[in-house]
Amino acid sequence: VEFRTDIGNRIYGCDDCQLVCPWNKFAQASAEIDFNVRQQLDERTLLALFEWDEATFLKLTEGSAIRRIGYDCWMRNIAVALGNGQASDAAISALKQKIKDCTDLVREHCEWALQQLIK
Repeated sequence: VEFRTDIGNRIYGCDDCQLVCPWNKFAQASAEIDFNVRQQLDERTLLALFEWDEATFLKLTEGSAIRRIGYDCWMRNIAVALGNGQASDAAISALKQKIKDCTDLVREHCEWALQQLIK
C-alpha cells in the first residue's frame, strides 16, 4: 500500500530498469526484430489497456515478457496507474466497471484508485 503512489503511471517495470542501468549507457540500438515494440503498446492509453479481457491480454502479449506477470497483475498495475493519474469521468467509470467482474486482487486496487480520484 505504501508504494502505490510511488509507482506513478508505470504498469511494467522492465523499461525503467533499462533506463537506469549504468551499463546501458554503452548500449547500441539493436537491429534484432525481437526488441521492437509489439502491438503498439507504446501508443495505447491506460484506459485502452484496462479494457482488455484475459484473452486479449494473452493474444497481445504473446512472446513478450509482460505475459509473465499474468492478467490479474496487469490489471492491478493499470488500476494503480489510473489511481495515480488525473481524475476523469472515463477513469472513474472504467474502475467502477472493472470492480463488477474481477478478482479480489484487482478489486482491492480499483477501490484504492477510486479513493484517490474521488477525494
